[in-house]
Amino acid sequence: MRIALFYHSIRSDWNHGNAHFLRGVASELIAQGHTVQTFEPEDAWSVANLLQDAGPDALAAFSRIYPNLEPRLYRPEVLDLEQELDGFDLVIVHEWNEHDLVARIGEHRARNGGYRLLFHDTHHRSLTRHADIARYDLRHYDGVLAFGEVIRDRYLEHGWCERAWTWHEAADTRVFRPLVNEPLEGDLVWVGNWGDDERTSELAEFLFEPASDLGLRTRIHGVRYPRTALEQLDACGIDYGGWLANFDVPRAFARNKVTVHIPRRPYVESLPGIPTIRPFEAMACGIPLVTSPWEDSEGLFHAGSDYLVASSGDKMRRHLRDLIHDPAMASELGMQGHRTLLERHTCAHRVDELLHICRELGMTDVFRNQCAASC
Repeated sequence: MRIALFYHSIRSDWNHGNAHFLRGVASELIAQGHTVQTFEPEDAWSVANLLQDAGPDALAAFSRIYPNLEPRLYRPEVLDLEQELDGFDLVIVHEWNEHDLVARIGEHRARNGGYRLLFHDTHHRSLTRHADIARYDLRHYDGVLAFGEVIRDRYLEHGWCERAWTWHEAADTRVFRPLVNEPLEGDLVWVGNWGDDERTSELAEFLFEPASDLGLRTRIHGVRYPRTALEQLDACGIDYGGWLANFDVPRAFARNKVTVHIPRRPYVESLPGIPTIRPFEAMACGIPLVTSPWEDSEGLFHAGSDYLVASSGDKMRRHLRDLIHDPAMASELGMQGHRTLLERHTCAHRVDELLHICRELGMTDVFRNQCAASC
């Protein structure tokens, strides 16, 4: 099957956590024998910020890690969809794309047919910025891939599309896996961006203060931290490491004893069942994980055995203290989370789900022809 993927960026993960899953899905599709072409705009703001922050070596490192994922760069004003989409069987358009491009691809599909067209939503804007999502013209799309049931239901209830499927994020286990023989450097590592004041108090309660009170050797990676946040980290004795390429996160996990997950407030209050990508990746690496409260309403994991939940800052202190001082407990928690991840939540699982959706959309001839060509 020939698949076109329109992303904001696959090269850069600077403040672009969706890139993690999108890279993994594209890699898995290629590994399963499909032909994949990604598209991204030349002026993607995530790339511009990455270059300013880390320089061109960061893009070169992406190419080394993902040699099969070099995107086709385009300028929207001269993008020739008639030429670019010729011969594709499936086109997926991520919701970080501009409204005009989303509409143009839909119109091309209406004029030409010949492929299935899906819209992919991996954000909370359908609840927090309703009008922005409502502006997307999805009339000519076959449906929506939503990264949680509440998002799927939102699209259907508001009539933004006729069909929608829940398609959770997952870990790219080619990249995210336990690493051995890495030197231990610290106790606690957290990888996450500041969050536009969507979790400011939560970071203080569940990360900064517990780490400081317990005297843990703590390192934080992420971007967009304001001066006040950096001053708070310094006062708590926490090392700030700035941006870290996502494919380097497994090494950071391997060099520390424990990590935490602190979801942004919209996910806790309005989007139960959506953990975002970070817990998937932590469990894929086998590092013990403690989370601030979130409701796993879709039963993705097993709270208490795959990860621990801290209902308060005091509970976070107790969990972190126990895991740091009880290596056997920490090891069992990490291994159980890793087992669940491998059983249910890899990018290979998600590609299988995607192909099932394609069959629902009547693409059986495409699979039959692909089998005939390869058998």
